[in-house]
Amino acid sequence: MPDPAVPPTPPVPLAALLAREDLGLRQIAGPSDPSTVIHWAHTSEMADPYPYLLGGELLLTAGVHIPEAAGSGTYFDDYVSRVVAAGGAALGFGLAPVHDTVPRALVAACEAWELPLLEVPPRTTFSGVARAVWQLMAQARHAELRRVTEAQQNLAAAASRPDPVPSVLRQLAQRLGGRAVLFGPDGAEIAAAGRAVGPADREALTGLAEVVRPSGPGTPTSASHATAGVHLAAYSLGAGRGFVLGVATPHREPGDHTVASVAAVLLSLLTGEHQSGSEAARSSALVRMLLGASAEDVAPLLGGGRWVVVHARPDTLTAPDPVAASALGAALGSPLIDVAREVVRVLLPAEREPGPQPGWTLGVSAVAGPAEWAVADAQAGRALARARAVRAGLVRYGARPALADLVPEADAEAHARALLARFENAPALTDTLRTWLSLHGSWDRTAVALDVHRNTVRQRIAKCAALLDLDLDDPDVRMELWFALRRP
Repeated sequence: MPDPAVPPTPPVPLAALLAREDLGLRQIAGPSDPSTVIHWAHTSEMADPYPYLLGGELLLTAGVHIPEAAGSGTYFDDYVSRVVAAGGAALGFGLAPVHDTVPRALVAACEAWELPLLEVPPRTTFSGVARAVWQLMAQARHAELRRVTEAQQNLAAAASRPDPVPSVLRQLAQRLGGRAVLFGPDGAEIAAAGRAVGPADREALTGLAEVVRPSGPGTPTSASHATAGVHLAAYSLGAGRGFVLGVATPHREPGDHTVASVAAVLLSLLTGEHQSGSEAARSSALVRMLLGASAEDVAPLLGGGRWVVVHARPDTLTAPDPVAASALGAALGSPLIDVAREVVRVLLPAEREPGPQPGWTLGVSAVAGPAEWAVADAQAGRALARARAVRAGLVRYGARPALADLVPEADAEAHARALLARFENAPALTDTLRTWLSLHGSWDRTAVALDVHRNTVRQRIAKCAALLDLDLDDPDVRMELWFALRRP
């Protein structure tokens, strides 16, 4: 049986759907297992539904596909076997308008193949069943988000106590109903909380911690493994320090990974700063800059010479919060983060190659020295806008040698100022024209990148054309404008 390509939404227990009195569903065959879940509802009258199923479905049918002589052959056995082979979770059979009762041969086949069979009464529409599934999913998602939010608050409160590390471990173990362990750089167990695990599971968790302990480029930041009756997971607490969080739980619940990740971020902060003194160095760098020191002077305190700037925006509609931003910084390998209204900015040493991050869209600047941080910041912003417009997880700013490098800097600057002089007090027009040109004149992609309506883009580009008195459809004009707009 193939692994179901289930969606990221919480599954719905089949028992919860059967409990809906407004639907009147009744299970008449197959195992009554409380752990049976469905991920979506799908209606099909195909004799062979296998090619149209992804796995995890409640397949709904009125039996239109059933031939008259089906009861005397292997039709139903073949049909149910194909549903099971596709990963279908349950079968719902409607009693109207084709059949007055569920065919006995179908009941027998579902019993033989251990596929739950539901009788759908005439008063219940298939669309009503699908709507109920999505309602239950929404309720489960809301409960999951509430659980994660409460866990974040309690973990943050635990981190502020006089004994923060043991408090965070106790709170995490309580929230996950298992055991939380902090491993030191040498692999030894420093602190633990929650219910004990057996010797074999303890050894497996220690081994999993070694998998994520930083040992060079490409080391994973988290890993998990499931055995009979226990789920194990390990999380690296920052590159270079060697601390690892291990978690053992009797089962895996939706949101557990998010809760454990929040704890990992907090423990990374708690174990890292007093070990390396990096917080003192960053504070010193900030104070010196506020007192007038240059970026080049304070950069050595931050631990690097060449840098990239990363702009990141969450794929959700919500603004980034400090916890999520800290988790992103830890995943990228830098504590130097800035949380803006809609974007998180990360200053990252150039040797730590940033990669795509689940749930985020990233724009990455070219490699820059401290004197070029402001330019790199603008480059990262443009790369992020392009990444959002083309729906890519990560876009890097193109820094290869180009035609612009053949023109003396002073001449290029003078040409750009002269060509764009009429835009000097209209940054919205400049940004719109730059984005529109970078996206090959696409109105829709430019609107997405700038978070404006496509009609606004059209109006601004028309105004640009009028101010410049140029034909923006002319490729030579576009090339000249792009040359000028690429100036910092």
